[in-house]
Amino acid sequence: MMPPKLQLLALLAFAVAMFFLENQIQKLEESRGKLERAIARHEVREIEQRHTQDGTRERDSAAAALSNGEDDVIIIYNRVPKTASTSFTNIAYDLCGKNHYHVLHINTTKNNPVMSIQDQVRFVKNVTEWREMKPAFYHGHVSFLDFTKFGVKKKPIYINVIRDPIERLVSYYYFLRFGDDYRPGLRRRKQGDKKTFDECVSAGGSDCAPEKLWLQIPFFCGHYSECWNVGSQWALEQAKYNLVNEYMLVGVTEELEDFIMMLEAALPRFFKGATELYKTGKKSHLRKTSEKKPPTKESIAKLQQSAIWKMENEFYEFALEQFQFVRAHAVREKDGELYLLAQNFFYEKIYPKN
Repeated sequence: MMPPKLQLLALLAFAVAMFFLENQIQKLEESRGKLERAIARHEVREIEQRHTQDGTRERDSAAAALSNGEDDVIIIYNRVPKTASTSFTNIAYDLCGKNHYHVLHINTTKNNPVMSIQDQVRFVKNVTEWREMKPAFYHGHVSFLDFTKFGVKKKPIYINVIRDPIERLVSYYYFLRFGDDYRPGLRRRKQGDKKTFDECVSAGGSDCAPEKLWLQIPFFCGHYSECWNVGSQWALEQAKYNLVNEYMLVGVTEELEDFIMMLEAALPRFFKGATELYKTGKKSHLRKTSEKKPPTKESIAKLQQSAIWKMENEFYEFALEQFQFVRAHAVREKDGELYLLAQNFFYEKIYPKN
């Protein structure tokens, strides 16, 4: 048997080695982040240079198209984490070349959904004045931002997708530990923690606490301080207001195909071919959280006792009802398939008759 002093030295050596490895991993992750930002800046410069070299005639024709409103369209998808957002965004990337628009990822530091006031001003200016990027589809984990506060006359089109709050939390819990099949080799923040969601709930863990459910409401509520006060009734009402007044369409993860079908009908400039691509494309169902285990009825019941779940679920049910209302007036079902309704209005009694 190893003498006590040698055991202590071995333990200290192991601890130092582990500390060194963790430090190296952290440095690698920081380097990766810097590299991604450098690549993004390089891509932006390349695109700007390419557009600059296109010549005066093309710039003039593009400016004319924008002034006529033909391509002066901006969509913002402020995606909520773990709502099938990557599956949907992949469709936008697959279609952008064919349908001639740009896709831009809003990469915020540490995925912080709240921008500083100076970044809000920069973002609004970039989105509205970056002519070379129009028409554009922006996506990222950022909360709703009211463009009218900054004197913008023409607002972007907001869209989003939300999910059953407990299903979303369970997916996020396992994602932090096991990742997904999109980037399986990437080290996750909670990697190595083998505790199941049920075990976490039973032990009263922080990663499965009811407070972690509070996300979809603040994402729709926006950049007000009250939005991020967990359990705020004001935030819930503001999120509902924004959903019906500021978003063109909000779908639900559980009915994603219907959401895509309606987007294709409403915004064919961007989403022509999206429904077929979702049904047949390889990327549509690419991202699936690994090692995810459905929670027990007991775990679900425990979470549903909280006031926070009741508020988040109220918002989800409100969004679902609105989505189903919009769908009922846009599509019909026949033989198990959905069909878009044809135009149901026309103009008449047009005067003066020249």
